[in-house]
Amino acid sequence: MRYYLIAGEASGDLHASHLMRSLKEIDSEAEFRFFGGDLMTAVGGTRVRHYKELAYMGFIPVLLHLPTILRNMRMCKHDITEWQPDCVILVDYPGFNLKIAKYVKSHTDIPVYYYISPKIWAWKEYRIKNIKRDVDELFSILPFEVDFFEKKHHYPIHYVGNPTVTEVKEFLAEREAPIASRLKTAPDSAEGSRKMRVVALLAGSRKQEIKDNLPAMVEAVKRCKNVDLAMVAGAPGIDPAFYQPFLKDTGIKVAVNQTYELLSWARAALVTSGTATLETALFRVPQVVCYETPIPKVIAFLRKHLIKVKYISLVNLIADREVVRELVADTFSVENIQTEMEKLIEGPAREAMLQGYDEVSRRLGDEKAPDNTAAIIYQLLNQRPK
Repeated sequence: MRYYLIAGEASGDLHASHLMRSLKEIDSEAEFRFFGGDLMTAVGGTRVRHYKELAYMGFIPVLLHLPTILRNMRMCKHDITEWQPDCVILVDYPGFNLKIAKYVKSHTDIPVYYYISPKIWAWKEYRIKNIKRDVDELFSILPFEVDFFEKKHHYPIHYVGNPTVTEVKEFLAEREAPIASRLKTAPDSAEGSRKMRVVALLAGSRKQEIKDNLPAMVEAVKRCKNVDLAMVAGAPGIDPAFYQPFLKDTGIKVAVNQTYELLSWARAALVTSGTATLETALFRVPQVVCYETPIPKVIAFLRKHLIKVKYISLVNLIADREVVRELVADTFSVENIQTEMEKLIEGPAREAMLQGYDEVSRRLGDEKAPDNTAAIIYQLLNQRPK
């Protein structure tokens, strides 16, 4: 079979690469063509565009790069039509991917499968009309999405398990050397490092997120009395030099492409919203979720009166209660971050959060999302009329 995949950011590249491996195991003749990154490239196939040419966030960056975005979109539509894959697999990134789905559905008879469903329960719920019209099968990695799509919108979906669960378990199972010795920027003594109170800073995967969140994170950690060392998890696709202006004269270093190593070693973490909050929970690292927003009082009002979800972190959304503290909009401040972080180094707040993490793990289950998704896709394609 010929599979055309589109992933628009680092997390999508990771999840799509695992799906590609699962497809290769079940389909010995699998061919891939894709918009993606280095991890997908390592699996094999033809990369048409790197996700770095797609990943723009926020109104101004998107506006400034609009000609590039539109050019990539035209190129993608033409490339799919020319290559004629057996299916198109969209991976998250809804702003781009839903437009591609609309084109494919209206101009071809190629089935459209969406792996890692768009988070329309958080915002832009009106997109359900586009999904119902343009997406043949939707694969969810969050258990609470089943009720949202099936009960509220009467659109059947597949809950296939959460790939982050599998990725973290595989990483922990494959560890051979002590984490501190594998982490290139760690202290020389692995034994000594285990006794240190280390805080991991996960400030986002995009430059604007890092600019918004990292300065306050750094200042808060500097003020914490019970923290020995802080390290930044360098995001894939971000030049390590980009972090340096925020870390000057702090002694804080960047662990480049070693987020899992850092989380394995950390005592606590400051994390922006997104998959990173779930990864941190699965590593059982107590965390404070920090997300700076423009015009915070307005955002706080909108969250209270208009936005339909109670939480921004996946941890709390999955648990359906506040397991981790979220400092967003008008609660985002250096003082609040410091106060919440100091509670998590030792004490009852730390233990309560770890118990909440156990609940999240139970709700996610142990299913292997890439394997389940690949099996369903392959079966669906084999059932199509020749």
